[in-house]
Amino acid sequence: MLPRPVVAPVIGGDVPGTSYTPPLDGQLRLMTKVARMYHEHGARQADIALALNISQAKVSRLLKRAASVGIVRTTVTVAPGLYAEVEEQLEERYGLAEAVVVDVDPDADERETIAAVGAGAAAYLEATLSGSDRIGVSSWSQTLLAMVDRMRPSSSPRASEVVQLLGGIGVPEVQGHSHRLLGELARMLGAAPIYVHAPGIVAGRDIRDSLLEGAGMQDVARRWQHLTMAVMGIGGIEPSDVLSESGNAFPADERRVLLDDGAVGDICHRVFRADGSVVRGELDDRIIAIPVEDLLRVPRRLGVAGGDRKIAAIRGAMAGGWVNALVTDLSTAERLLAG
Repeated sequence: MLPRPVVAPVIGGDVPGTSYTPPLDGQLRLMTKVARMYHEHGARQADIALALNISQAKVSRLLKRAASVGIVRTTVTVAPGLYAEVEEQLEERYGLAEAVVVDVDPDADERETIAAVGAGAAAYLEATLSGSDRIGVSSWSQTLLAMVDRMRPSSSPRASEVVQLLGGIGVPEVQGHSHRLLGELARMLGAAPIYVHAPGIVAGRDIRDSLLEGAGMQDVARRWQHLTMAVMGIGGIEPSDVLSESGNAFPADERRVLLDDGAVGDICHRVFRADGSVVRGELDDRIIAIPVEDLLRVPRRLGVAGGDRKIAAIRGAMAGGWVNALVTDLSTAERLLAG
């Protein structure tokens, strides 16, 4: 919502909130009349000059003078469904470059929350992409798929390429989720899709190293180092249904080990604690995904997540600088501010 100028009434010859001594009553009256005609009635400066038999240059000077002495003051009216103050509090509290808070019914279930947060992320991307961005995207996020489903195709490119940040190969029954997410996002943005033709997690470090040495993965790894933006779901340690069915989830016994080590969430299978520190070790050595160091060098790192079970993961992601921008729902935002 654009700032809305308000013409303040002048009472008793003084301008409220200033130490300004007004000019002669005729000049003060003219200044106020010009301000009202321009800001409240929408008249053009040329029409005001003609109506009042003064020059357009004088109209411009009077408008500037009216603003400088407080006759015209600017207020911002926030449209219903927008939460600018909550967004600013999140940005200040967690050091975010930008927060986007979407309206969700307090009684909404997880599916409705995912849809709303996805829609908010879609609108954010449509409004902010430059056309030259090189975007990384995580592979198995239900919220990002909801985002893609709500995007509108652009008449001109909004990004040059979209690269998977995590291995996108899974069991055949759900393989389409990962491919559709990347392919549709690239199509909507008019960008080239770059796939990671490998699973997100493999049986051992030697297998991971062998896959990373392939020419295709070497090309992807180079692209990871030149991303301008990453768009990522924020996962809890307990996997979503899609991730569980994909064959790319950590098994239950390994999740227990992670929890014992203080893990609260993951981004692209890179697991972190409540303070944002990385959980290293044998499990991390089996991941085929963007290295943590490369991810943290991406200038704009957008986390897209909401809902009660994601609170600890979102907070940890912000604490560790994994994300520096966030799209979430109002209830989650309020809990993040209250904690």
